[in-house]
Amino acid sequence: MKAARWYKARDIRVDDIEEPQVTAGKVKIKVAWTGICGSDLHEYIAGPIFVPVEKPHKISHDIAPVVLGHEFSGQVVEVGAGVTKVKPGDRVVVEPILSCGECPACREGKYNLCGDLGFHGLSGGGGGFASFTTVAEHMVHRMPDALSYEQGALVEPAAVALHAVRMSKLKAGDKAAVFGAGPIGLLVIEALRAAGAAEIYVVELSPQRAEKARELGAKVVIDPSKEDAVAKIRELSNGGVDVAYEVTGVPVVLKQCIDSTTYEGETIIVSIWEGEASFHPNKVVLSERSVKGIIAYRHIFPAVMELMAQGYFQADKLVTKRIELADLVEQGFEALVKEKQQVKILVRPPQ
Repeated sequence: MKAARWYKARDIRVDDIEEPQVTAGKVKIKVAWTGICGSDLHEYIAGPIFVPVEKPHKISHDIAPVVLGHEFSGQVVEVGAGVTKVKPGDRVVVEPILSCGECPACREGKYNLCGDLGFHGLSGGGGGFASFTTVAEHMVHRMPDALSYEQGALVEPAAVALHAVRMSKLKAGDKAAVFGAGPIGLLVIEALRAAGAAEIYVVELSPQRAEKARELGAKVVIDPSKEDAVAKIRELSNGGVDVAYEVTGVPVVLKQCIDSTTYEGETIIVSIWEGEASFHPNKVVLSERSVKGIIAYRHIFPAVMELMAQGYFQADKLVTKRIELADLVEQGFEALVKEKQQVKILVRPPQ
């Protein structure tokens, strides 16, 4: 079958590889649509981050080159011995976290904090940029009939956004700021609306993404190339927002997020970073602010799909391009690098 594999930064190839075979406890899925994630883009531009290159990943036991793609939906075509959660013909999405199940975090049910954390489609084991993939039974969630396969491909990134809001201290009626209106930032806006945020301020350079942010519920969108984003947020919010969400991975933006919050405000770091960022500790100390990081999600896919059924996180508002797997590099990764108007690009493997 055809599959897109990561070899090194700026080197992703669509190869012919062996179709995976189902084994006990595993589910084989025919992939329908797969989204290109910001994490995929980071791997393409500056990886490896999650891709194992020096030694095999402890859970997948794979090493580069690995198949990419962790935001995907598809149909179950075969199940291994002992599988009871799904059956052939079921429409599903995959929660792609690889966790050991044995460390203290896993034993507490916080599997996204596993010491050996990996992702199917980043850390080996197969991936969604292929015609077929196999995953463990516990990673599979059946989709409600009301959701399309395209919608299913957005469950994983929407889960990141909803987890970020859930893990923050935001309460209904609070004020929030979102720095970066890429795919995850836009989904954070919708998650904030679902959580009852009264005012949502967004900082974004791209006019097209800014318009999307307004469409999805931002009260004000600020172009930081034209005005001081922090000063504007503090002015409009009467002293700062309750929670700011950093969704850019740009070092200077972390400082801006912290500065945009009120006393006892909170900054949530959602991005995966390619390098270091710094801020003066007194910015946190003297106002008793807090800074918190989140990674992925846990126990949240069913809630995301229920919100989708209610009208949140809609594909028709977020998907800007649909391409074939053969065009993944030029029309997918390179387009996201060069075309800032792109939001979410979906990829269809050979059917």
